[in-house]
Amino acid sequence: MNTINDYLLSQTRRQFFGHGALRMGGVSMALMAAQRAETAQESEVVERVHPPLPGFPHFAPRAKSIIYLHMNGGPSQLDTWDYKAQLSDHFDKDLPDSIRMGQRITTMTSGQARLPVAPSIFKFARYGQAGTWASELVNHTAQHMDDIALVRSVHTNAINHDPACTFVTTGSEVPGKPSVGSWLAYGLGSVSNNLPAFVVLTPRWSSKQAAQALFSRMWSSGFLPSKYTGVALRSVGDPVLYIDNPDGINARHRRAMLDSLAELNQRTFERFGDPETQTRIAQYEMAFRMQTSVPELVDLSGETQATLDMYGPEVSKPGTFAASALLARRMVERGVRVVQILHRGWDQHGSLPSEIRHQCYDTDQPCAALLQDLKQRGLLQDTLVVWGGEFGRTVYSQGTLTATNYGRDHHPRCFSMWLAGGGVKGGAVYGETDDFSYNIVENPVHIHDLNATILHCLGIDHRRLSFKFQGLDVRLTGVEDHGPVEGILA
Repeated sequence: MNTINDYLLSQTRRQFFGHGALRMGGVSMALMAAQRAETAQESEVVERVHPPLPGFPHFAPRAKSIIYLHMNGGPSQLDTWDYKAQLSDHFDKDLPDSIRMGQRITTMTSGQARLPVAPSIFKFARYGQAGTWASELVNHTAQHMDDIALVRSVHTNAINHDPACTFVTTGSEVPGKPSVGSWLAYGLGSVSNNLPAFVVLTPRWSSKQAAQALFSRMWSSGFLPSKYTGVALRSVGDPVLYIDNPDGINARHRRAMLDSLAELNQRTFERFGDPETQTRIAQYEMAFRMQTSVPELVDLSGETQATLDMYGPEVSKPGTFAASALLARRMVERGVRVVQILHRGWDQHGSLPSEIRHQCYDTDQPCAALLQDLKQRGLLQDTLVVWGGEFGRTVYSQGTLTATNYGRDHHPRCFSMWLAGGGVKGGAVYGETDDFSYNIVENPVHIHDLNATILHCLGIDHRRLSFKFQGLDVRLTGVEDHGPVEGILA
């Protein structure tokens, strides 16, 4: 049954033209009343456009916003954050059965005659007061080790990209669930009245290999109201499609049309009670505000040369990771609750040494600059920064192994992620893997635990953030027993 169609079909000719006359009259009245809106600037709005749910946050948050840096494709922990010096003694030897223990591997390597161990060719050094090991590939970020909590024992359920990416961003391998950003926007809202609560950036990448696709489900609101879906900013052309008014339409005309449309939508909501109608009203209003706020947001001309230099030579090129990282700082500075940057190209089944250099060139200096920029502006204490992929890589080589070249397959059993900022204990290292970075031997951290930690830092008890769907109280962190990682909390 479609109640809206039934209503439209049941209208008489007199009703249709009667309502139409009211609509045209409303447009005319709005046009006459909108003289005060000659410019795009509005009077100060007292009421928050994105208010939190009643009772949220559950307790005093340590962070007010989050910047989630997702390295799509699965960065190799062995070549970045999980140093295994003794692996050089096992070069080109078969992975011991006592390490693999019959665990499943992908079909991309299950047919290989051997699983030869491939030590990292990259140099590692100690950083920070604790002397934490990190690779030369991430040496810029590692300079901030005293602000970072490194988790080396993350594990996940899925072994292939699409379900693993869906799982790490939504807490479920089954598409259709809300993303972590949408959950946060739903529970906490946003301080900003002129920008969305949840913004997504998808910068280009330098790796020459084909990259895994990004699906909008990774920032979708799922079964939550659609106003909590992440707004993806474009790097080419207008940041948001149709943000500019068409020729012949100015801010006064746009305001008048939106006022009339809002009145009609409100009448529809009162008649049918569909919450998506209210979402449409809110989205039209946000789009109007974004006509002023977004151009100002993406205009980097006001940044000092010192700031631009800190982010590296790519920062002035729209669509780069460096430019996206700087925009992320500007967004949280302006009250955006969640910023998600998804950087592709980390799926290195072959030619890993050369390809991962490209990816780290894209991301390492900007990640370090983001932490430094937030810190020197007093924002890091209120901003949680998260870095990681959907899984790790195998210690054995996929394909031919040489002294200078190798590839690595998918490995969900253990991988590394780091967190920094509000609520996180800087300089902490949590979890440990075996000598082959194949199994976790100390303090395992499931993806649900990591998401519970994120919610905790922003003042949310993950057990009390749920939404009724298909008769169930669905949570980001599932129904099993998970919780925040106490060992990395400040």
